[in-house]
Amino acid sequence: MAVAAGPARGLTKNMVWVPGGSFLMGSAEFYPEERPVRQVSVGGFWIDSRPVTVAQFRRFVRSTGYVTVAERPLDPAVYSDADPALLVPGSLVFFATSGPVDLRDVSQWWRYTPGACWRHPGGPGSTLHGLDQHPVTHVAAEDADAYAAWAGKELPTEAEWESAARGGLEGAVFTWGDDPAPEGRVMANTWVGEFPWQSLKPPGKRGTSPVGSFPPNGFGLFDMAGNVWEWTSDYFAAPAASADKPPCCAPAPSQPSAAAERIPRRVIKGGSHLCAPNYCLRYRPAARQGEAVDTSTAHLGLRCVVRAAPGPGGQRGGSM
Repeated sequence: MAVAAGPARGLTKNMVWVPGGSFLMGSAEFYPEERPVRQVSVGGFWIDSRPVTVAQFRRFVRSTGYVTVAERPLDPAVYSDADPALLVPGSLVFFATSGPVDLRDVSQWWRYTPGACWRHPGGPGSTLHGLDQHPVTHVAAEDADAYAAWAGKELPTEAEWESAARGGLEGAVFTWGDDPAPEGRVMANTWVGEFPWQSLKPPGKRGTSPVGSFPPNGFGLFDMAGNVWEWTSDYFAAPAASADKPPCCAPAPSQPSAAAERIPRRVIKGGSHLCAPNYCLRYRPAARQGEAVDTSTAHLGLRCVVRAAPGPGGQRGGSM
């Protein structure tokens, strides 16, 4: 669905300048798809200091009349072997289980929910009340591209995203360093307890959190770990050893495998509030997963970049 770009004035407001250069991308210590560690170079760019919020996405929709993928009927010709009951607008919603389950079966906690979308993140009857400053969710790759184009921006490449997330810390495990909780401080919105059944957070603190609720990294970027996964512009490739393994806390394809095999995947980065050490230690800069471009979920959002020179004097920064 084509959307015209918005005005360029103030384009880099609330963005941070990330200087160009080389860095070591990937990790040899965790999951196969993160290997090998290699030196990568990126040019300088501006990146949103926070994920795109519900309020920002609402302005986009009101300005353009855009309809997200999750709000459109599915084409039976594309999903010829799908359950007809699922050929209705909807998205994937997380439901905690009542007790421990087989962690190899993501259908235990992910459900394709008719009526779920960015406006109704928990499914029919749910609202956005109190969520204006939370990251928008239930956006597919096409939706992320459309928002970025309207804003006069683009989605980051995987390398740009990882360079920004590292915040200048070469080779660190997390966006803030190597200690999961320095001096006992919680640094990101991730799962606390045993996934997917035991959440030790108070009910009001579960799910997404307002953007900027946790400390920024060394570049002044918030939520580069946890809260929501974020789309990049790169298509996913993985080593043969991991290519056939399902992603950890991301859902299985929302449609049968025959259709899923025809649908390309893009890289998503950053982990989410559903990442837990007992299951998915992917709230790290090097972590990556492939997500089908037609899929939207309750823990997947976006942030944008602008590839342009910095302001006078070449200073990193921008209006915070």
